[in-house]
Formats: sequence, C-alpha cells, structure tokens
Amino acid sequence: MKNGKAPTKKQKIAIKDVGLNPNNWLVSKNLQDELYIVHRETGRLKVIPV
Repeated sequence: MKNGKAPTKKQKIAIKDVGLNPNNWLVSKNLQDELYIVHRETGRLKVIPV
C-alpha cells in the first residue's frame, strides 16, 4: 500500500463530518466520490464518502 499523505482542508472537513479526528488520519487514495484514509498509528483503512 502507498504511504498516506496529510489531508487538505476540504479532506479534513470530510473526515470530521463522519466523526473522526483528522489529525489521526492520512489520505491514501482520493477518488471523486470516496476518500480512502489510513490511521496514522494502527494502519487501519477506512473508506468514507465525499
């Protein structure tokens, strides 16, 4: 899996909207309708709608 990148401001808002702390998540893949995020410490993958 690719290394995650720090989320942009829009991505941080999307992460916060689903009830997660954006400081703990990195963006792995950014698609038009989905955002693949990886937890900084555990490596857990989540897919959230954008």
